[in-house]
Amino acid sequence: MVLQAIKYSRGHLGILDQLRLPHEVVYNDIKHSKDAWHAIRSMQVRGAPAIAIVAALSVAVEAAKCVESLDHGNKHAAPSNTASANATAEHMGLQLDYLVTSRPTAVNLADAASKLKVIVNTAASKSGSDCRAVLEAYTAAAEQMLIDDVKDNEAIGKHGAAWIMEHARNPRDTKVSVITHCNTGSLATAGYGTALGVIRSLYSSNSLRQVFYTETRPYNQGSRLTGYELIHDDIPATLITDSMAAALMNTRKNAEAIAAVIVGADRVAVNGDTANKIGTYALAVLAKYHGIKFMVAAPRTTVDMETKTGADIHIEERPQIEVTDIRGPRVSKNDGTTAGQEIVQGSVEEVSIAARGTRAWNPAFDVTPAELVDAIVTEKGVVEKDENGLFQWGNVFDAAVADVPEVEVPKTMNVLPDGTTALDGGPSE
Repeated sequence: MVLQAIKYSRGHLGILDQLRLPHEVVYNDIKHSKDAWHAIRSMQVRGAPAIAIVAALSVAVEAAKCVESLDHGNKHAAPSNTASANATAEHMGLQLDYLVTSRPTAVNLADAASKLKVIVNTAASKSGSDCRAVLEAYTAAAEQMLIDDVKDNEAIGKHGAAWIMEHARNPRDTKVSVITHCNTGSLATAGYGTALGVIRSLYSSNSLRQVFYTETRPYNQGSRLTGYELIHDDIPATLITDSMAAALMNTRKNAEAIAAVIVGADRVAVNGDTANKIGTYALAVLAKYHGIKFMVAAPRTTVDMETKTGADIHIEERPQIEVTDIRGPRVSKNDGTTAGQEIVQGSVEEVSIAARGTRAWNPAFDVTPAELVDAIVTEKGVVEKDENGLFQWGNVFDAAVADVPEVEVPKTMNVLPDGTTALDGGPSE
């Protein structure tokens, strides 16, 4: 069974609550943009591509309900039903602006909102346009974003895996090991993943020895979410604490054929400076010292051509309690030598792991300087530095980035993480 973090059909959106993973699998309904804002802000859904998709689809859910009320002649169901095309476009733009405030560091969300506002404004400006036309144009565009994200991730995976085997692998090694940080897979995207997509591609081509993945303090996206995905897909993997990375590189680089550190990104500046989950910068420093390639895997929508360097990236700071407390279920006692002991059902608790009165600093992201990054892999190919040590984006941006096309999308559509779609009430599991 494929891992599905976003369940969508026309007018309905459900997200896998990542705060309850890996011990509980619970889907939360997203009925409107306020639900999406709180789900993103509280990190029920996280990962730059997934945030953008969920935000876009939450407005599509509202739009579909407005269209349905129009079909039933209910002119009082929503203010936009009787509004002009321009007023409808303006209302949807305000919803998108509101959603962007939920996680300001991730550029994908702002990029998606900007493109969708162009879609609705274009639809509203057409001769004879009305409220329905604007709503339907928005919904089709948001749904297409969901489909495109999966395809883009698969392409990122193929490009990244090929680059690692050509440029990072020791010629004597037929298989390589890699290190990854945070969660960049199906749970962080519409499906397949960015950095974890590269890992999936290595695994599917029988080129992967194993993955070392960090727990990723303080929110433990690695141990909770990446571990959940790797175990789900039977990919060989070993968990390490964040502070073990240096020792791992120093003592096991050759024995384990560690070829690269692969991470995702929340925003990439024009010069290649990369904002990603806190701890990424430290891994890049360690990789450079130990002669291990450092790869950023991200779609072109993560590259912010308006941000010249990392100094211009706003870094979100989160509550201290995320550092001083931790949440999880109780486990049955054992001899302390084995992991994965039995979970005591219904026993999820939040416990303090710091001295009472502790003050904590909790930036959600850090910025890795471009000079520590060896390659940035996108859905259009791998970007490397020129002879002057500068990243050149021409190869991936020369082909014009087309606006989301006007497409006819079936009224029932479930997009699965393997890139397939279940249509008209077909299987979604």
